[in-house]
Amino acid sequence: MDGRKRTVQIKFRVTEEERALIEEKMKLVPTRNMEAYLRKMAIDGYIIQIDHSDIKAMTAEIQKIGVNINQIAKRVNATGSVYQEDIEEIKGVLAEIWRLQRLNLLKAR
Repeated sequence: MDGRKRTVQIKFRVTEEERALIEEKMKLVPTRNMEAYLRKMAIDGYIIQIDHSDIKAMTAEIQKIGVNINQIAKRVNATGSVYQEDIEEIKGVLAEIWRLQRLNLLKAR
């Protein structure tokens, strides 16, 4: 093919909006050659995928804990008394929050 180094052609279609986004991103790097930019991104570019499952799990646990604390608060407001059992339950859920926090910090390392 007339001495070209690159002989394989790859084609793909984009919308007008996608083309505009590509052109905006091209402005962030020192090139105006779309072919070179797209080739570089296809070969060396990367996609960041973040796993939020641990954060979602912790959020669910904290929501459950919040429900428990609200139930205790309702009971205290209804009776005017704080029971030792309620205090122990709050201490337990706070300990669980700290345990989850430590666990997530260890996972992050």
